[in-house]
Amino acid sequence: MRFTVLASFLVLSCAGGAVAQAPKRERAPFEKAVDKALLFLHTERRNEGAWPSAGDNKNVAATSLAVMAFLSAGHVPGEGRYGKTIENGVRAVLKAQQPNGLIASMGGHHQMYHHGIATLMLAEVGGMSKGELNKDVRKALEKAVALILKAQRTNGIHKGGWRYQIAHNDGADMSVTGWQLLALRAAKNLGCDVPASTIERAVEYVKRCQGPAGFKYTPYGGVTLPCTGTGVLALELCGGKKEHLGPAVLKGAGHLVRRESLNALDNVHGYYFYSVYYGAQATFQVGGSYWSAYRTKLHQSLLRHQRPNGSWQGGNESGWGPNYCTSMAVLALTVEYRFLPIYQRGKEPTDKK
Repeated sequence: MRFTVLASFLVLSCAGGAVAQAPKRERAPFEKAVDKALLFLHTERRNEGAWPSAGDNKNVAATSLAVMAFLSAGHVPGEGRYGKTIENGVRAVLKAQQPNGLIASMGGHHQMYHHGIATLMLAEVGGMSKGELNKDVRKALEKAVALILKAQRTNGIHKGGWRYQIAHNDGADMSVTGWQLLALRAAKNLGCDVPASTIERAVEYVKRCQGPAGFKYTPYGGVTLPCTGTGVLALELCGGKKEHLGPAVLKGAGHLVRRESLNALDNVHGYYFYSVYYGAQATFQVGGSYWSAYRTKLHQSLLRHQRPNGSWQGGNESGWGPNYCTSMAVLALTVEYRFLPIYQRGKEPTDKK
């Protein structure tokens, strides 16, 4: 079954009270862009329902992002036009899970990127699936969450964060940490056991990455737009009442909607798709004028840069291929649909601390 924001409705005819279906309202340009992008992704599936990226025909991260793109637009596993596409993608990710719980493309050097994204996807699918698929997803999710808990850094300036590998010998950074926090938040929403202390340590790491305006890649790095979006979102979703719309959040959100920051979306350069993915989620969570300003520029930018076949690609992320770029663009555009539980502003369970 596909849900849609622009639901058709029934009205009574003035002539005799007969029930008639009113004409559907014209879909907005950004909704048409999402439709084209999903059709592109549907045709890009490869081996066993997975999506390729960066030369890997069964890329776990790209597959997980593509699945979430469909979910974010209201499609669910096993039902409707894309139901089989979604289910096959989920199955491909489940098949990639290793005995220790890790879900990553074999031989990858960024295993915790893959794992965090895959875990987030499974947590979202867990609330949108049923039957055997749901059982398999929840079983894999428990092991995936346990590995994230194990991989959290425990000492020094990197305490509370995560980085590329499970082992604790390569520090931590905001980018990898953001994916693990989103995954844990989504898993907790689904009922998984995520210790409050784990979230608290991660939030403290995020706060150590705060700069004069936004957030940095590491505590000793420079402020970037992608990391600012990550930091704002992390504090809003995981920081509890103490951080909700607090000074750090509002300062970061302000940085995202500065004229210079918004103008940076005019061209696809740098980590553009990573930036709009987190920027859209962060400003949507903050809401108000922050979201209004970002949404306007986001739509202008993405609609301008979409290719005729429905895909996106460019900037430093070109090497990751159109499936990654297109999925990230769709996830940015569909944040306001609120179909993904992680997108549902203000509906996360209250944490008791």
